[in-house]
Amino acid sequence: MNYILNGKHIHIPNEEIEKNCKLLQVSKEEAIQIWLEDEGYLENETVKELTEKAKANKVKLGAKSDKVRKTVKRERKPDEEKENLIEILANCLKNAGFDTEITNKSKIIEFNVGKNHYKLDLIKQRPPKK
Repeated sequence: MNYILNGKHIHIPNEEIEKNCKLLQVSKEEAIQIWLEDEGYLENETVKELTEKAKANKVKLGAKSDKVRKTVKRERKPDEEKENLIEILANCLKNAGFDTEITNKSKIIEFNVGKNHYKLDLIKQRPPKK
């Protein structure tokens, strides 16, 4: 729908007008008025008053707190099974003649094959949810 306000042509989506009429149970003219106020074409006294109050109280979007948040370091429980698997795999690679190093005792093995460097990362999958 096209609407003329102070000589200015404004396109108002028909869906918005119908939605406002149904939800707010208002007439078509009132729905158009609401849409124009929401989009900033018209000023509503209540909105103007609330905006002035917000400015007076220095309300800002995304305001930050004065409190300093502490970062909590999560401590992992040792996984004996993973550590044993890493050790077995590293020993197998050493016995095969590769230059092997365990960089994380429950997760990563690094080794060299000729000029190439490899890294094995052992990941334990969670059981599926029921």
